[in-house]
Amino acid sequence: MSALATGGIVFAFVFGGAVLGLFLRSTLPDHHLSSESKDVVKLGMGLLATMAALVLSLLIASAKGSYDAQSSEITQLAANIALLDRILAHYGPETKDARDSLGRSVARAIDQMWPQSGPQAAELNPAATKAEGSYEKIQALSPQNEAQRSLRTEALKIAADIARTRSLLFAQTGSSIPLPFLMILVFWVAVIFVSFGLFAPLNATVIATLFVCALSVSGAIFLILELDQPFQGFIHVSSASLRTALTHLGR
Repeated sequence: MSALATGGIVFAFVFGGAVLGLFLRSTLPDHHLSSESKDVVKLGMGLLATMAALVLSLLIASAKGSYDAQSSEITQLAANIALLDRILAHYGPETKDARDSLGRSVARAIDQMWPQSGPQAAELNPAATKAEGSYEKIQALSPQNEAQRSLRTEALKIAADIARTRSLLFAQTGSSIPLPFLMILVFWVAVIFVSFGLFAPLNATVIATLFVCALSVSGAIFLILELDQPFQGFIHVSSASLRTALTHLGR
Protein backbone atom coordinates (compact mmCIF):
# COMPACT_ATOMS: atom_id res chain seq x y z
CA MET A 1 0.00 0.00 0.00
CA SER A 2 1.31 3.45 -0.90
CA ALA A 3 2.16 6.08 1.70
CA LEU A 4 -0.58 8.33 0.33
CA ALA A 5 -3.25 5.64 0.72
CA THR A 6 -2.04 4.84 4.23
CA GLY A 7 -2.13 8.53 5.13
CA GLY A 8 -5.72 8.69 3.89
CA ILE A 9 -6.70 5.72 6.05
CA VAL A 10 -5.01 7.32 9.07
CA PHE A 11 -6.92 10.55 8.44
CA ALA A 12 -10.22 8.64 8.24
CA PHE A 13 -9.54 6.91 11.55
CA VAL A 14 -8.37 10.03 13.37
CA PHE A 15 -11.03 12.42 12.12
CA GLY A 16 -13.60 9.66 12.49
CA GLY A 17 -12.59 9.48 16.16
CA ALA A 18 -13.31 13.20 16.52
CA VAL A 19 -16.71 12.80 14.85
CA LEU A 20 -17.46 9.85 17.14
CA GLY A 21 -16.62 12.03 20.14
CA LEU A 22 -19.00 14.76 18.94
CA PHE A 23 -21.73 12.16 18.48
CA LEU A 24 -21.17 10.71 21.95
CA ARG A 25 -21.36 14.19 23.46
CA SER A 26 -24.92 14.54 22.21
CA THR A 27 -26.01 11.08 23.39
CA LEU A 28 -24.32 10.59 26.78
CA PRO A 29 -26.14 11.58 29.99
CA ASP A 30 -24.98 14.82 31.58
CA HIS A 31 -23.24 13.15 34.53
CA HIS A 32 -20.82 11.51 32.07
CA LEU A 33 -19.71 14.98 31.00
CA SER A 34 -19.29 16.41 34.49
CA SER A 35 -16.14 18.27 35.51
CA GLU A 36 -14.95 15.22 37.50
CA SER A 37 -15.36 12.98 34.45
CA LYS A 38 -13.61 15.56 32.33
CA ASP A 39 -10.62 15.64 34.70
CA VAL A 40 -10.23 11.86 34.59
CA VAL A 41 -10.44 11.83 30.79
CA LYS A 42 -7.87 14.62 30.59
CA LEU A 43 -5.45 12.66 32.77
CA GLY A 44 -5.90 9.52 30.69
CA MET A 45 -5.52 11.38 27.41
CA GLY A 46 -2.41 13.12 28.74
CA LEU A 47 -0.85 9.71 29.35
CA LEU A 48 -1.87 8.53 25.87
CA ALA A 49 -0.56 11.74 24.28
CA THR A 50 2.82 11.25 25.98
CA MET A 51 3.11 7.65 24.79
CA ALA A 52 1.96 8.63 21.29
CA ALA A 53 4.59 11.37 21.15
CA LEU A 54 7.30 8.88 22.17
CA VAL A 55 6.24 6.32 19.56
CA LEU A 56 5.95 9.02 16.90
CA SER A 57 9.47 10.24 17.68
CA LEU A 58 10.77 6.67 17.41
CA LEU A 59 9.09 6.22 14.02
CA ILE A 60 10.46 9.53 12.76
CA ALA A 61 13.98 8.65 13.94
CA SER A 62 13.76 5.22 12.31
CA ALA A 63 12.46 6.55 8.99
CA LYS A 64 14.94 9.46 8.90
CA GLY A 65 17.80 7.12 9.79
CA SER A 66 16.84 4.77 6.96
CA TYR A 67 16.58 7.64 4.48
CA ASP A 68 19.91 9.21 5.52
CA ALA A 69 21.71 5.86 5.45
CA GLN A 70 20.60 5.05 1.91
CA SER A 71 21.27 8.61 0.74
CA SER A 72 24.80 8.33 2.15
CA GLU A 73 25.27 4.96 0.44
CA ILE A 74 24.28 6.45 -2.93
CA THR A 75 26.83 9.24 -2.45
CA GLN A 76 29.50 6.69 -1.50
CA LEU A 77 28.54 4.58 -4.50
CA ALA A 78 28.97 7.55 -6.85
CA ALA A 79 32.35 8.42 -5.30
CA ASN A 80 33.61 4.84 -5.68
CA ILE A 81 32.44 4.68 -9.30
CA ALA A 82 34.26 7.92 -10.16
CA LEU A 83 37.39 6.75 -8.34
CA LEU A 84 37.31 3.37 -10.09
CA ASP A 85 37.09 5.06 -13.47
CA ARG A 86 40.10 7.27 -12.70
CA ILE A 87 42.16 4.31 -11.51
CA LEU A 88 41.36 2.43 -14.71
CA ALA A 89 42.28 5.52 -16.73
CA HIS A 90 45.67 5.62 -15.00
CA TYR A 91 46.18 1.92 -15.67
CA GLY A 92 46.26 2.46 -19.41
CA PRO A 93 44.26 2.29 -22.67
CA GLU A 94 43.75 -1.45 -22.28
CA THR A 95 41.06 -0.72 -19.70
CA LYS A 96 38.76 0.93 -22.26
CA ASP A 97 36.40 -2.07 -22.36
CA ALA A 98 36.19 -2.17 -18.57
CA ARG A 99 35.47 1.58 -18.40
CA ASP A 100 32.81 1.33 -21.11
CA SER A 101 31.20 -1.58 -19.27
CA LEU A 102 31.27 0.43 -16.04
CA GLY A 103 29.53 3.34 -17.74
CA ARG A 104 26.82 1.11 -19.18
CA SER A 105 26.16 -0.56 -15.82
CA VAL A 106 25.91 2.84 -14.08
CA ALA A 107 23.48 4.11 -16.71
CA ARG A 108 21.34 0.97 -16.29
CA ALA A 109 21.45 1.35 -12.51
CA ILE A 110 20.19 4.94 -12.73
CA ASP A 111 17.37 3.98 -15.10
CA GLN A 112 16.30 1.11 -12.84
CA MET A 113 16.66 2.87 -9.48
CA TRP A 114 14.93 6.06 -10.70
CA PRO A 115 12.58 4.86 -13.47
CA GLN A 116 11.21 7.68 -15.65
CA SER A 117 8.20 5.89 -17.09
CA GLY A 118 4.95 5.59 -15.13
CA PRO A 119 4.55 4.07 -11.68
CA GLN A 120 7.28 1.48 -12.24
CA ALA A 121 8.91 0.45 -8.97
CA ALA A 122 12.60 1.04 -8.36
CA GLU A 123 14.82 -1.96 -9.10
CA LEU A 124 17.67 -2.25 -6.58
CA ASN A 125 18.78 -5.80 -7.32
CA PRO A 126 22.48 -5.60 -8.31
CA ALA A 127 22.03 -8.50 -10.74
CA ALA A 128 19.66 -6.39 -12.84
CA THR A 129 22.44 -4.03 -13.94
CA LYS A 130 24.86 -6.81 -14.93
CA ALA A 131 27.67 -4.94 -13.22
CA GLU A 132 29.71 -8.15 -12.97
CA GLY A 133 30.91 -7.54 -16.52
CA SER A 134 33.18 -4.65 -15.55
CA TYR A 135 34.57 -6.62 -12.59
CA GLU A 136 35.39 -9.56 -14.86
CA LYS A 137 37.09 -7.27 -17.36
CA ILE A 138 39.23 -5.75 -14.59
CA GLN A 139 40.11 -9.22 -13.34
CA ALA A 140 41.14 -10.24 -16.87
CA LEU A 141 43.74 -7.44 -17.09
CA SER A 142 47.39 -8.54 -17.34
CA PRO A 143 49.60 -6.05 -15.48
CA GLN A 144 52.97 -5.42 -17.12
CA ASN A 145 54.67 -3.74 -14.19
CA GLU A 146 54.39 -3.12 -10.47
CA ALA A 147 52.38 0.11 -10.92
CA GLN A 148 49.74 -1.62 -13.04
CA ARG A 149 49.62 -4.52 -10.58
CA SER A 150 48.92 -2.09 -7.75
CA LEU A 151 46.26 -0.25 -9.78
CA ARG A 152 44.54 -3.53 -10.75
CA THR A 153 44.45 -4.65 -7.10
CA GLU A 154 42.99 -1.33 -6.02
CA ALA A 155 40.46 -1.38 -8.88
CA LEU A 156 39.27 -4.85 -7.88
CA LYS A 157 38.89 -3.72 -4.27
CA ILE A 158 36.82 -0.67 -5.25
CA ALA A 159 34.71 -2.74 -7.66
CA ALA A 160 33.98 -5.14 -4.79
CA ASP A 161 33.03 -2.17 -2.58
CA ILE A 162 30.62 -0.95 -5.28
CA ALA A 163 28.99 -4.40 -5.47
CA ARG A 164 28.79 -4.53 -1.67
CA THR A 165 27.05 -1.14 -1.53
CA ARG A 166 24.54 -2.18 -4.21
CA SER A 167 23.81 -5.37 -2.27
CA LEU A 168 23.34 -3.35 0.91
CA LEU A 169 20.86 -1.03 -0.83
CA PHE A 170 18.97 -4.08 -2.07
CA ALA A 171 18.91 -5.60 1.43
CA GLN A 172 17.42 -2.38 2.83
CA THR A 173 14.41 -2.33 0.51
CA GLY A 174 12.09 -3.56 3.26
CA SER A 175 10.36 -1.18 5.65
CA SER A 176 12.21 -0.18 8.81
CA ILE A 177 8.92 0.77 10.53
CA PRO A 178 7.25 -2.04 12.52
CA LEU A 179 3.59 -2.26 11.52
CA PRO A 180 2.40 -2.86 15.12
CA PHE A 181 4.03 0.43 16.16
CA LEU A 182 2.12 2.26 13.46
CA MET A 183 -1.20 0.58 14.23
CA ILE A 184 -0.93 1.27 17.97
CA LEU A 185 0.03 4.89 17.31
CA VAL A 186 -3.01 5.43 15.06
CA PHE A 187 -5.26 3.82 17.67
CA TRP A 188 -3.92 6.07 20.43
CA VAL A 189 -4.32 9.21 18.33
CA ALA A 190 -7.87 8.21 17.35
CA VAL A 191 -8.77 7.75 21.02
CA ILE A 192 -7.28 11.16 21.82
CA PHE A 193 -9.44 12.73 19.10
CA VAL A 194 -12.51 10.98 20.52
CA SER A 195 -11.81 12.80 23.78
CA PHE A 196 -11.43 16.10 21.90
CA GLY A 197 -14.86 15.69 20.32
CA LEU A 198 -16.39 14.45 23.55
CA PHE A 199 -15.92 17.74 25.40
CA ALA A 200 -15.93 20.18 22.48
CA PRO A 201 -18.97 22.27 21.51
CA LEU A 202 -20.40 21.43 18.10
CA ASN A 203 -19.66 24.39 15.84
CA ALA A 204 -17.83 25.13 12.61
CA THR A 205 -14.67 26.36 14.35
CA VAL A 206 -14.30 23.16 16.37
CA ILE A 207 -14.92 20.93 13.36
CA ALA A 208 -12.45 22.90 11.23
CA THR A 209 -9.83 22.71 13.99
CA LEU A 210 -10.27 18.96 14.42
CA PHE A 211 -10.14 18.51 10.64
CA VAL A 212 -6.85 20.41 10.33
CA CYS A 213 -5.35 18.57 13.31
CA ALA A 214 -6.37 15.17 11.88
CA LEU A 215 -4.94 16.19 8.51
CA SER A 216 -1.69 17.19 10.19
CA VAL A 217 -1.37 13.86 12.01
CA SER A 218 -2.06 11.89 8.83
CA GLY A 219 0.43 14.12 7.02
CA ALA A 220 3.08 13.25 9.59
CA ILE A 221 2.44 9.53 9.08
CA PHE A 222 2.58 10.07 5.31
CA LEU A 223 5.99 11.78 5.59
CA ILE A 224 7.32 9.00 7.82
CA LEU A 225 6.28 6.34 5.30
CA GLU A 226 7.72 8.37 2.43
CA LEU A 227 11.09 8.66 4.19
CA ASP A 228 11.02 4.94 4.89
CA GLN A 229 10.89 4.15 1.14
CA PRO A 230 13.51 6.55 -0.27
CA PHE A 231 13.39 5.21 -3.84
CA GLN A 232 9.61 5.50 -4.22
CA GLY A 233 6.92 8.13 -3.85
CA PHE A 234 7.24 11.89 -3.64
CA ILE A 235 10.28 12.08 -1.34
CA HIS A 236 13.19 10.10 -2.71
CA VAL A 237 16.96 10.00 -2.64
CA SER A 238 18.49 12.23 -5.29
CA SER A 239 20.20 10.63 -8.27
CA ALA A 240 22.33 13.76 -8.84
CA SER A 241 25.56 12.28 -7.46
CA LEU A 242 25.35 9.17 -9.66
CA ARG A 243 24.38 11.21 -12.74
CA THR A 244 27.31 13.54 -12.14
CA ALA A 245 29.66 10.57 -11.83
CA LEU A 246 28.24 9.11 -15.05
CA THR A 247 28.93 12.29 -17.03
CA HIS A 248 32.62 12.09 -16.06
CA LEU A 249 33.14 8.39 -16.81
CA GLY A 250 35.39 7.52 -19.71
CA ARG A 251 37.07 10.95 -19.89
